[in-house]
Amino acid sequence: MYYSLIRFIKMIRKEMMVFKNRGTLTQFQILAEIAEPKSNIHQKDIAKKLGISVQAVSENIKNLVDEGYVETSGGHGDYRITMKGIEKVKNDVLGLKTYVDEVLEIMNTYKSVWPAIAQENLKKGDEVGLRMDGGILYATTQKTSAYATVLNSVRKGEDVALTGLDGLIELEPGNVVIIKLPTMDQGGSRACDLNNIRRICEEKDYNRIGIMGTVSRAVVKKLGIKSDFEFATPQVTVEAAKMGLNVLVFTVGKMAGTITRRLDNEEIKYVVEDVRK
Repeated sequence: MYYSLIRFIKMIRKEMMVFKNRGTLTQFQILAEIAEPKSNIHQKDIAKKLGISVQAVSENIKNLVDEGYVETSGGHGDYRITMKGIEKVKNDVLGLKTYVDEVLEIMNTYKSVWPAIAQENLKKGDEVGLRMDGGILYATTQKTSAYATVLNSVRKGEDVALTGLDGLIELEPGNVVIIKLPTMDQGGSRACDLNNIRRICEEKDYNRIGIMGTVSRAVVKKLGIKSDFEFATPQVTVEAAKMGLNVLVFTVGKMAGTITRRLDNEEIKYVVEDVRK
């Protein structure tokens, strides 16, 4: 699914180059209006239909005439699209069609199939309940507030494809504890109260442990703690907490602020522990 989203973004960037700016899109719309088989067309009618000013229509038509896409005999409403203009509209429409087709293709599959782990043997067509545990989505024969339909028969513990997701998956955000370590100027790992850190680690069952900075790496090594992530730590911390996981994060000095700001924006609870001696 992540791959599909990246492909979607790249495709948008490529296909929307058909209209590099709003003015180009407006010219396309005006050309399309002029191309309609009418005895005459007035600028005020185009302006009303496109939701722009008559002045904007006038300026764009002048540019289209200068570029050879439209010709006029001088009379009001006497505009005709040229062969060059017709080719431009065709090319732009083809570009748009490609864009729209790919968007629809991706949207038809994006999250229409949900992966989960089967808690029991499941058969194709079963209606199952959904629950989140430890950041993992499980499909169960028990009734829950969210439910979906099984697409393929699977055994317990296997990944299962689900469709028709409905209801609300009950999920409480996890809690985050941020251990704020001394900077190198403050003494680094040698200035930490290691016993206090051990106490914090033992107080709660943390689902994920992250580190941020060299001092953090040195501290967890001293304490024999295995970290789960050390890159994009603020982002991973927030996403893990949103999935209901309790997260412990080791940071250094002001680095803690990069995490707390994100947590505040998502209204996720956290505690900052200063562990200097």
